[in-house]
Amino acid sequence: MDAVVNATSGLIPSSDSDDTKDTSNSVVTFLASLTINIAVALLIFVIFCILRPRLRRVYAPRTYAVTKDKRPEPVSRGLFSWIPAVLRVPDTDIIQQSGLDTYMFLRSIRTMFIMFGVISIASAASILPVNVLGTMKLTGLNSLSMGNVDPRSNWLWVHIGFFAAIVWWSLWNIVGELRIYTHLRMWWLTHPNTVSKAGASTVLVSNVPKSLANDESRLRDLFSMFPGGIRQVFVNRMCKKLAKTVHTRDKLVTQLEKELTKYAIKCKKLWSKSQDTNSPYRPPSRPTARKGWDMFAKVDLFEHLAAEIARCNRFIAKSAKNMDTMERQSSALVMFNQQVGAHMAAQTVLDYRPFSMGQVTAGVNPDDIIWSNLEISPWSRRIRGYVTFAITVGLTLLWTIIAAALSSLVQVKSLADFEAFKWLRGNSVVLGIFSGVVPSLVLALLMSILPNILRLLLYIEGTTTRSQIKLRMLHRLFFFQTWNVYLVTIFSSSIFQIAIKSVSEPGKIVELIQTQVPQSATNILTYVLLLAFIGAAKEIVQGVPLALRYLVPKLFAKTPRMMLKAEQPQDFKWEAAIPTHSLIFLMGFSYSFIAPIVNWFVMVYFGLFYLIYRYQFLYVYNDSTWATGGLSFPKSIKQMLVSIYISEVYLLLMMVAKLHAGVNAIMRIVVAAGLIAVTVGAHLYINEVYMPAINHLPVKRAADVERTPALAREFPDVLDRSGDIEKMLPESQRCAYATFSSLVPAFVIKLVLRLTQSAKPNAVDNGWDDAEETRGFAYDNQLFGQRQTRLSMADWQPLATSSNAYLARQFASPELRARAVSNLWVPLGDVLFEDLRRDIEHHGQGTILFITQGTDITKAFKVHADTDFELDHAESSNRADLYKRMYNTETE
Repeated sequence: MDAVVNATSGLIPSSDSDDTKDTSNSVVTFLASLTINIAVALLIFVIFCILRPRLRRVYAPRTYAVTKDKRPEPVSRGLFSWIPAVLRVPDTDIIQQSGLDTYMFLRSIRTMFIMFGVISIASAASILPVNVLGTMKLTGLNSLSMGNVDPRSNWLWVHIGFFAAIVWWSLWNIVGELRIYTHLRMWWLTHPNTVSKAGASTVLVSNVPKSLANDESRLRDLFSMFPGGIRQVFVNRMCKKLAKTVHTRDKLVTQLEKELTKYAIKCKKLWSKSQDTNSPYRPPSRPTARKGWDMFAKVDLFEHLAAEIARCNRFIAKSAKNMDTMERQSSALVMFNQQVGAHMAAQTVLDYRPFSMGQVTAGVNPDDIIWSNLEISPWSRRIRGYVTFAITVGLTLLWTIIAAALSSLVQVKSLADFEAFKWLRGNSVVLGIFSGVVPSLVLALLMSILPNILRLLLYIEGTTTRSQIKLRMLHRLFFFQTWNVYLVTIFSSSIFQIAIKSVSEPGKIVELIQTQVPQSATNILTYVLLLAFIGAAKEIVQGVPLALRYLVPKLFAKTPRMMLKAEQPQDFKWEAAIPTHSLIFLMGFSYSFIAPIVNWFVMVYFGLFYLIYRYQFLYVYNDSTWATGGLSFPKSIKQMLVSIYISEVYLLLMMVAKLHAGVNAIMRIVVAAGLIAVTVGAHLYINEVYMPAINHLPVKRAADVERTPALAREFPDVLDRSGDIEKMLPESQRCAYATFSSLVPAFVIKLVLRLTQSAKPNAVDNGWDDAEETRGFAYDNQLFGQRQTRLSMADWQPLATSSNAYLARQFASPELRARAVSNLWVPLGDVLFEDLRRDIEHHGQGTILFITQGTDITKAFKVHADTDFELDHAESSNRADLYKRMYNTETE
């Protein structure tokens, strides 16, 4: 046992003597941490305000690098003008530009901000005075915690009552938010512009038996059992040689574009020089390359690359004609005539054999599929799942050791033992800085590399879509952070202190629990401070993208295509952000009744991130591949419930530790246990009522929309009053209830609306058409139209106007979708390059086309690419013109 004490004492600082007294709970530590965090955050914030209007490429790429109908209103160049600008933007505009996933994410952050705002005010008016007037004579920040209240005092009932109230109110908010989200998701699923897309009525079926994969008629008969029947079945095919050829072709095209761009710049320089000197222009010699293994045989590089591209394109064209001979995979895409048929198929047991067709995904986006994982056998996928789970558990334990070692290494008293750091002893200011800032900073840096590891494990496991990887990561990362950040690194100091001291004095374990556990509040506080100020500042200043946005184009973007790609807005890391915010919610909620000062900083955390995220999603992020219809929101709700459970267990243990206080203590234990029972009841209610209706389309909703098609366009009535469109409330009222009914009772909203209308006797309720009155709630009927890439997957052609051949190509693997034509986007529009273009087109044997619009060479002999140029449209037009000439047809 002594060995255990010695081992643990190296990780957790002792507090036995005044000479080595831990400063982590001192006011000096808190003030040092607060000052440093605020100072750094303000510095970064000011830097952002200065750079924002000057670096549009980093801080407002959505104002030019996306299609015009998705661009937000520009913000003036004032230092702080962006703040009121983003706060004035209605939530509906955020949905229109970013999607339902973004809206529900922002809504969850706003809900937690409001919750902790109310909790902060309530705690300041109730339990904080009780803590300050406590009789335990604690000093520093501990005097503000529950530990300063005598365990025999009846004042502890104030803490119990306060916590019971916030648990009830939080559960009421959670149920309300889920009710609203369920209606919003049903509206999203059944909106005409969503239903009309091919992907909305398509399912991905994995582990299809060979007997069905090789006989499409049997597969069609199987899925024809569902309502509406099926339109098409696409059995996925595999051709590794074709995939390798497409990859090689694309690399050759990139290389040819680089060489042509470099050559064009050289030609322009010589042309300019000849004009200045009135000398005849002579084009520079073309670059050459070795032919095969012969070091002395040289060939024209342009002609060689064009010939190789032509060879690859011929093979791609030949493969497209012989697609039926390719090996069939054990997966298929099934397109139904009705959306409800696809969702019913996704919930049905399709086969009695083990694992056969056991994984069915509805609402498939071909670009979201991980095609290489479709061929993994169900047994292999199961084994991989067990292995990756074991690795995750092992990684969690390993991270525990690493985090504990690093935390102990940066502890002041550990450093002071070294000769080089003896000067730290007795220096209260430096000790406070180290104790308050360095451990939290090391922990945050350590946790930042974890998502990449978990993402790789889920990919190896055989997950079939990228969206599923992100959704599954939400819970794994939250569990990981809860264990390693909250329970081990931050909370463990109290646990280890209790374990160490109880070895020598077992009778004092109850006293140790009630005194040591509240002292971890400062560790929680410093971590929240770090993320609230420096974390929020880091999010808005975009340090790494700031560097990459200017280094990548200068160092690596050598062609117009590369330059245009470098200008594209970055994606948002959903799988890393959501668990981190849930972790802060856990920290704040679990210490809300112990150290109420934590509540205020958690409120600041969510308030800052809500403001910053509104700007980022409007002007920076453009995550077009994340279109789940808000499915991350229910997972966030589950993490909030877990946080409430942990907090309730925390309260129960605290009350058990005070059991020696008599009958009152027993009654407090009963109440604490009763809170857990209430939460369990609410959780069961949520699982029974809302969760089944979230993942798939309910049959009743589909029937209601089929009976009354106009219902699909109307914003839903979130109060569940009536499914009848004639009996629905005015649209402005429905939007108001959707925004506020989870926070305040519906009768309060009704009263406010009535008072607002009575204050304006001439006002007429025009629903959404009243721009001034209902702008904040106005949901445009075009919300899910063609401009919504994230909501409607709407760069796909609508189902009604798509031919079967077109759909077959769009829902094939990337190599089967590849065209046997290559477009070169290069600055060769000048007459100087006519002969060069004809030569390359000749050696390309009709498979190479040029796009010279949207790019040129500047007077400084730099390549310029027009960010407004629609390259995809130009490439499609080029191919269409080629096919028209070759086959004399109007379409591909």
